[in-house]
Amino acid sequence: MELIFVFFLKAYMNPIAMARSRGPIQSSGPTIQDYLNRPRPTWYLGEMTSDVFIIFLQNWKKELEKHREKLLSGSESSSKKRQRKKKEKKKSGRVSKSFPFF
Repeated sequence: MELIFVFFLKAYMNPIAMARSRGPIQSSGPTIQDYLNRPRPTWYLGEMTSDVFIIFLQNWKKELEKHREKLLSGSESSSKKRQRKKKEKKKSGRVSKSFPFF
């Protein structure tokens, strides 16, 4: 019986002690410290980005105005085309009375 007890003492390894003996775990991604020490934008950089954004908005407004004018100037002719298409569809959708099956 003593022989079996000694065998179990030698075979048992404490998992917590084994993990500590390996050392700290190497993480695959950035640590919290890396995240906190990241470079942050300065006020100057923030002003530059806001200026670029304002210019972008101004250019976008100009493009919208051009597109709106283009649509409004061509709206009269396009409405006439729509009416013609509607009339053609009505005419083509009608069944003539001379058709024998209806």
